Amino acid sequence: MNKKVIQWIIWVLVFCGILLGISIFSLCIGSSGIPFKKIISLIIEGKGTTEYSIIFDLRLPRIILGFAVGGALSLAGVVLQGMFRNPLVEPYTLGISGGAALGVCLNIVLKMNRIGGVLSIPASGFLGAIVVILIVYSLSTRKGLLKIQGLLLTGVMISFISSSLIMLIMALSRTEDLHSIVFWIMGSLEESSWLLIKVALLVSIFGLIISYLFCFELNAFSLGEEEAQHLGVNIEKTKRLLFILASVLTGCSVSVAGIIGFVGLVVPHFVRMFVGADHRILLICSFLSGATFLIFCDTLARIIISPLELPVGVITGILGGSLFVYALTKRGVVL
Repeated sequence: MNKKVIQWIIWVLVFCGILLGISIFSLCIGSSGIPFKKIISLIIEGKGTTEYSIIFDLRLPRIILGFAVGGALSLAGVVLQGMFRNPLVEPYTLGISGGAALGVCLNIVLKMNRIGGVLSIPASGFLGAIVVILIVYSLSTRKGLLKIQGLLLTGVMISFISSSLIMLIMALSRTEDLHSIVFWIMGSLEESSWLLIKVALLVSIFGLIISYLFCFELNAFSLGEEEAQHLGVNIEKTKRLLFILASVLTGCSVSVAGIIGFVGLVVPHFVRMFVGADHRILLICSFLSGATFLIFCDTLARIIISPLELPVGVITGILGGSLFVYALTKRGVVL
């Protein structure tokens, strides 16, 4: 077996081990600490007890959602950074999160949840993301060609416009609506609907599988569009499909968990430091690392001021920002 393949297998096993360890740690720790041995016994015979409810109704759903959202955001970051050949591009750069947040704000202010129920907020968030995706795509396409720089600049401007509209809505909102908007914008993995959790999980795994179909194209993009075309890559078709893939991953994640920053920006950089820039290994390792990072941040959000809980977006912002500053000091390796 090729030495490089053996190294890749080892890295995947290492990241899987870290993910498993953090997940078990997250299951055990909280305002009510439950030893791992106790969890095993609960699986066998503890149904109906309070501890069983804490593990399987509160903590496990958050871990699964953290796995789905963290993996999806990190995967979208890898795809967009490879597509744009820009290390500062992340899933929220294209304005998708702004569109989703605007949709949710309108939902809260207009009391649409009274009609649509618990699913109305993620549905409105995903609809807002889709609208922004269509706007950015249409404004960046000229004569059938998707302009990369135009896509980036348009996305940034749409993001600013969405942020301004959100601030306008917040300024005009009542106190109770304002609290709901602010809490959602800061992000949370506290989702009670198993349907949404399952959808997010399926979308993230499906996105990982689809992204692997483009691993060679992403490697070719690192050489530039002209070189990639000379290598036989259908540039325009690939750019469209990658844009759609990253947008769907981001839109689904934001609509379910809110705006959780830095996962799609920081994680791919650190993974490159260890496994290199080959997307055949970078995609899977970034997915696993993003899931691990978000589950760990959510665990910190639950225990720092227990029994109260911080929004997970606060933790990812502080921890992710600090890590990114460190990454910038390793400029020769990361950028």
